[in-house]
Amino acid sequence: MFKKLSLLTVLAIFALLFVACGGGAAEAPQVEEPEATTVVEAEAPAEEPTAEEPAAEEMATEEPAAEEAATEEPGETEGPAPAQGADTLAEVQGRGTLNCGANGTLPAFGFLNEAGDWEGFDWDYCRAIAAAVLGDSEAVEGRALTATERFPVLQSGEIDVLIRNTTWTTTRDTSLGLDFAPITFYDGQGMMVRKDSGITDLQGLEGGTVCVQAGTTTEKNLADVFRQLGINAESVVFPDNPTTTQAYDEGRCDGLTTDKSGLVAVQTQLTVPDDHVILEATMSKEPLGPAVRHGDNNWGDIVTWTVNCTFQAEELGITSENVDEFLGSDDPVVLNLLGVEGDLGQYMGLNNDFCYQVIKQVGNYGEIYDRNLGPDTPYNLERGVNAQWTDGGLIYSPPFR
Repeated sequence: MFKKLSLLTVLAIFALLFVACGGGAAEAPQVEEPEATTVVEAEAPAEEPTAEEPAAEEMATEEPAAEEAATEEPGETEGPAPAQGADTLAEVQGRGTLNCGANGTLPAFGFLNEAGDWEGFDWDYCRAIAAAVLGDSEAVEGRALTATERFPVLQSGEIDVLIRNTTWTTTRDTSLGLDFAPITFYDGQGMMVRKDSGITDLQGLEGGTVCVQAGTTTEKNLADVFRQLGINAESVVFPDNPTTTQAYDEGRCDGLTTDKSGLVAVQTQLTVPDDHVILEATMSKEPLGPAVRHGDNNWGDIVTWTVNCTFQAEELGITSENVDEFLGSDDPVVLNLLGVEGDLGQYMGLNNDFCYQVIKQVGNYGEIYDRNLGPDTPYNLERGVNAQWTDGGLIYSPPFR
């Protein structure tokens, strides 16, 4: 019986093997069933939108809230949105003039004279940019700005560049959406007092008053320095430079504080300039220079290399009077600078002779300085750290290469 069972077992196994082999071929369509299932599952998303419609409607009903949030953004930050995608160069060239923001009331730097003409150190840099971009240093429209309005006017695009004795600081460079070009004037905050007051240092202002302009780094610097030195003095704040100077001149304050260069300039406007003295103390670093809107890198490059052009020209001894003689130079550094060789201007969308135009029409850094602040002016301000690096100063240009 055991043998019969074994035989039956073998036959059963053989039958199963036969069915399995044959069944594999017959059941091949069943192997494709997962693919059919996958297809069905893949088609399911086509029906999903109907399931998500309520969610989409809910999102639509929330749009007004999003709009409200958007309207609140300007109030959340003091700075503007960067000038993304802006093409200031095209705007300036299409307009045919450069819109430059300057002081308007500060002699030697940005000043509208009695004839209504602009003059000053900062204004000459407005002219230099116009020469580089438009080939005409006189194609500039100036806008006189107070300290408090200068940044909003630049941020809004009403001017193309701000050159208004403006200090380069971290906050202005970051939160206000500005970019700064190279420093054109290294300054420091000072203090002016009356000679007959007997005040010879900052400590002499203990218990006194100081006139200061609102919306400037000067106001905060004054508070910081006096707190550090333990000096108790009252700051009397005024909205603009003329009223601040007038208040001091009228005797409403014991001292007047602003950048030392500014003190030198406003001293000439006082009723009796010789009755006043600028103290030796320097209360801060005040690096001054042009500012543009953040986000338009090419325009920032143009302003930067226009400034560097004036630095490099002075270093090489190239002036508005002899620049034509240098056009035949065999020095490749000079030829690159003047655009005789290379394509340095084209990289920024300018003519290659942009620096030649700046030098020819406005002059090098030394000429700009001497014309507005030098020994032949009422200010006779020594170069000091504003001398060329080769003379122990800080004026230095990267290579034009």
